[in-house]
Amino acid sequence: MLYHLLYPLNNLFAGFNVFRYITFRTIGAAVTAFLFFVLVAPAFIRYIKKLQLGQVVREDGPQTHLQKEGIPTMGGMLIIFIMINTTLLWANLTNRYVWLILAVTLWFGTIGAYDDLRKITRKNSRGLSARGKLLLQLAGALLLGIILYRHPDFDGHLSVPFFKALRPDLGWFYIVFALTVIVGSSNAVNLTDGLDGLAAGPIIITGTVYLIFSYLAGHKILADYLQISFVPGAGELAIYCGALVGSSLGFLWFNAYPAQIFMGDVGSLALGGVLGTIAVITKQEVLLAIVGGIFVMEALSVIIQVGFFKVSGGRRVFLMAPFHHHFEKKGWAEPKVVVRFWIISIILGLLALATLKLR
Repeated sequence: MLYHLLYPLNNLFAGFNVFRYITFRTIGAAVTAFLFFVLVAPAFIRYIKKLQLGQVVREDGPQTHLQKEGIPTMGGMLIIFIMINTTLLWANLTNRYVWLILAVTLWFGTIGAYDDLRKITRKNSRGLSARGKLLLQLAGALLLGIILYRHPDFDGHLSVPFFKALRPDLGWFYIVFALTVIVGSSNAVNLTDGLDGLAAGPIIITGTVYLIFSYLAGHKILADYLQISFVPGAGELAIYCGALVGSSLGFLWFNAYPAQIFMGDVGSLALGGVLGTIAVITKQEVLLAIVGGIFVMEALSVIIQVGFFKVSGGRRVFLMAPFHHHFEKKGWAEPKVVVRFWIISIILGLLALATLKLR
């Protein structure tokens, strides 16, 4: 909105010319989102308490988590609200990718909100059935994959980090691949959201990395120089990433141990879904497995645990899954688990950025 209102006035005052720059608007979006969250969150938390929308703790979880019962949840609603409005404020609203990412945000957020409300009203941690949740996620991701595939500028080649010459053409199978990336990312972030601040840290780091890749993918000269896929219009996604990082930082302000509010599935499913979508649009899908390695690790721990439990007749690989609970069972304090996972995520983020030159 500011781009459309103020940039045309640069003929009257040269200072308005800064609104043409994606870098300026990205910083503006990040700062705006953070400040808005910090200012609004206290009232939002009080309102959630009034509605009695409290966290429902899983019965088989660590005993230390029982104290989290009843803490306000569904903080993801505020994250989504701020991300959307900040993006609308700073982005170029004629860009098709802006509207696609906002649609994904709302769709996956709605699925998560419904899941949260079922948990709260039923007073158990089961919520929406796994099959129902998966079908709704697949429907949204499939529609997005078809829209991208049918676009004239669509590129079905897969970019592989560290190997510039390896770009296999997936053809129509790219729709299935994109669907897998988006849904997998959504559920992986959802599984990671189990400790105070645990999911928010890697989300901020992953969002920052894709902020950089979005800008580079939308800049033809830089994309050609760095030998990454040029995606016309993808640069505006950097502004959305800025809003994502800013609002997530604001959320972390209140979600850091001991948490005053939780993200809920409304936040984790939506943020995971949009990270997967940005990876697909910027043609950096495989990179998500690197920078989002914490999410991958958490998801794999559940798959391994469940699979081994079934084939071995009840034996377990980990003391508890997802993986962060394994360390809690080993006696690690919750803040230690969270900070060490953040450290790993930072290292993975730096490795992902290193792929820009190591090709």
